[in-house]
Amino acid sequence: MSHNTFGHLFRLTTFGESHGPAIGGIVDGCPPGIRLDLATIQGYMDRRRPGRSRHTTQRREPDTVELKSGVMETDDGLVTTGTPIAIYIENVDQRSKDYSRIADRYRPGHADYTYDAKYGIRDYRGGGRSSARETAVRVAAGAIARAVIPDIAIRGALVEMGGDRAEARDFSIVDDNDFFSPDAAAAERWATRLDEVRKAGSSVGAVVEIVAEGVPPGWGAPLYGKLDADLASALMSINAVKGVEIGDGFEAARLSGEENADQMRRGNDGPVFLSNHAGGILGGISNGAPVVARFAVKPTSSIRTPRQSVTRDGEEVDVSTTGRHDPCVGIRAVPVGEAMMAIVLADHFLRHRGQIG
Repeated sequence: MSHNTFGHLFRLTTFGESHGPAIGGIVDGCPPGIRLDLATIQGYMDRRRPGRSRHTTQRREPDTVELKSGVMETDDGLVTTGTPIAIYIENVDQRSKDYSRIADRYRPGHADYTYDAKYGIRDYRGGGRSSARETAVRVAAGAIARAVIPDIAIRGALVEMGGDRAEARDFSIVDDNDFFSPDAAAAERWATRLDEVRKAGSSVGAVVEIVAEGVPPGWGAPLYGKLDADLASALMSINAVKGVEIGDGFEAARLSGEENADQMRRGNDGPVFLSNHAGGILGGISNGAPVVARFAVKPTSSIRTPRQSVTRDGEEVDVSTTGRHDPCVGIRAVPVGEAMMAIVLADHFLRHRGQIG
């Protein structure tokens, strides 16, 4: 299996499966002399890890990050050396027996059939390489990427769950509830709804919004190195994501030219945009306004309700999935989306510096 690497100058290659002994990755291209703090990295990991509330999978993984190379202790603390950084995270709470009854059955909505069709083999134990377990490595790499671009503030939030939208955008309360919600009232509604969904053995989808502030104008390159294109690719690569939009996205198709154009006035350090329908990117290049992206996460495919399917041998069967699963995988996708935004921006920072100086 190829295509396990993302990025150009700041590159992440990941390895490992959901029920293997460990997952991990290699960050290549991180500049030397970047100060890292393991406690800070672990803080980002704790936001994504399973079992942090009753609304997520109850698989118990501490997600302790070990950096095996590319760093050294100095008088200034832990710093990068410029060589590849190896990330290692042990899997400690696998229950492969939960999947033995579906070893030859394709789960509807999963990648079981497509992996089998492509490779002639699939890892039925939690999805193997297609499992969202892999995203833990992305969060660790994203923490390293944030250290490369420390002046950029990246924050994410769950802004819609099961068709119920958050109206407020108070990012200061995102870490004060189980849903990374910027709307306290919405978080209360979602808790009630998700309790019902979980007890029914079903699942719901969600929409996540990621905002990066402090991105200077000029990052990104036409025509095939556009910042928004790379960002869309990064977010679309997250498990269960089925749609990505930048700025107003699909809503822009419903606006007039007058409504959609972000008007400008003179500011102290260049133009000031009076709106941000473009999501901070024009012509694939950042314009200095906040970079805004949203992505849609489908309902978790592992549900107890029997669904029609077939076995590997073509026998028609009904499939219901037991085990420990997220009733809304979009919740834990919030820190993953933040990490992918950080990785893309760190990569484009280095690419911009390399081209422009």
